[in-house]
Amino acid sequence: MAALPAGLAAETASLEPETTAPRRQRRQTTAVVIWILLIPACVGVFCLALMHRYLMPLMVLYLVFVALDATPETGGRQLPWVRQWRLWKWQRSYFPIRLVKTCELDPSKNYIFGYHPHGIISLGAWINFATEANDFSRLFPGITVRLLTIASNFRVPFFRELLLSLGLASVSRRSCDNILSMGPGHSCLIVVGGAAEALMAFPYTNDLILRRRHGFIRLALRRGASLVPCYSFGENDLWDQVPNPEGSWLRAWQRFMQKYTTVSPPLFFGRGVGSTRFGIVPFRRPVTTVVGAPIPCVQTADPAPELVQAYHQRYTEALQALWEQHHPQYAPNYKTALTLTE
Repeated sequence: MAALPAGLAAETASLEPETTAPRRQRRQTTAVVIWILLIPACVGVFCLALMHRYLMPLMVLYLVFVALDATPETGGRQLPWVRQWRLWKWQRSYFPIRLVKTCELDPSKNYIFGYHPHGIISLGAWINFATEANDFSRLFPGITVRLLTIASNFRVPFFRELLLSLGLASVSRRSCDNILSMGPGHSCLIVVGGAAEALMAFPYTNDLILRRRHGFIRLALRRGASLVPCYSFGENDLWDQVPNPEGSWLRAWQRFMQKYTTVSPPLFFGRGVGSTRFGIVPFRRPVTTVVGAPIPCVQTADPAPELVQAYHQRYTEALQALWEQHHPQYAPNYKTALTLTE
C-alpha cells in the first residue's frame, strides 16, 4: 500500500476513528461530572484537612486568607493557561456549546456583556467567556472579559482559587468599577437575570427578568462602557425542573432561601451517568450563545432616571431583535416567544 503524503498522514493521524465515539462520549461526560461535583469535592477535601492533626493549622490560616483576600473585588487573577485546559473543551463538546460572533468589537473600548438567560447554572457563560474552549480571545482580539458571579462562590475553599484563576470576579459595584478602569478592552459579563431567573429555567421556554434590572445600565453610563446583549439559545434546556408556579409552597421556599442566602435552589434533574436514567448530569442538548452588536453609552457621572430608562429600552429592543433574528436557526423548537418579566 502506497504511503500517504506527509501532510495528509499527519491530518489523518489526528482524527479518531468512528469506533471510538463511545470513549469520547465517556470522556465528555466525565468532564461535566467533574464540574458538577467540584464544589462538594472541594468542601469535602477542606473538611477532611481541617480534621487532620497537622493540616488543621494550615486550613485555619487559609480561612483567614480567604476572609482578607480582596482579589474577587479587584478583577481576579486570570491565568491564561488555566483558561486553555482541555477539560473545558471536553465539557463544550458534551452538549455542544457554541459561540457566535455577529460583529467586531473595538479593543480600544470597554464593554458590559449582558448574558441571557441565566439557566440553572449558566453553563454557556462559563464555557464561552470564562474559558477558551470556543476561542473567545481569537474571535474578539484585545478584549479581556471577566465573568461576574455572586460573592458567596468566593467563600468556597479551593473552588474560589479556580474561579479567580479563570478571571471571575464578584458582581459588585466596586468590582465592576475596578475592571472597567483597568484600561482599553477590559470588560465584564453580567448574567442580568441573576439567581432569581434560575427558578424560571424550564426547557424550551424563554422567560427573562429584565424590566426592573437597571443597575448594569447605570454602570455602563457612569463608566462610558458599551452594552453588548448576548442570548444563549438552549441554556434553559440542559435540565428539567420541578414545577414551581407563583403562589406554590415550593416557590415561596425558594424565594425565602434566595433572600437570606443569595442562592436560589431550583429543584432540577437531568440524566444519569452513562445512561438516560434520572440523575443530575445535564442532557446533551446544544447551547448557542450569540453575541450582539454593541450599544455605545455616553459617559455620564450621575445619569438621570430618564436617561437610564432610555438606554434600558434600547438594550431591550436590541435583545429582542437578536432573539427574533436567530431563534429560527438556533431554537426552532421553543414553545414560547421571548417574555420579559419583573
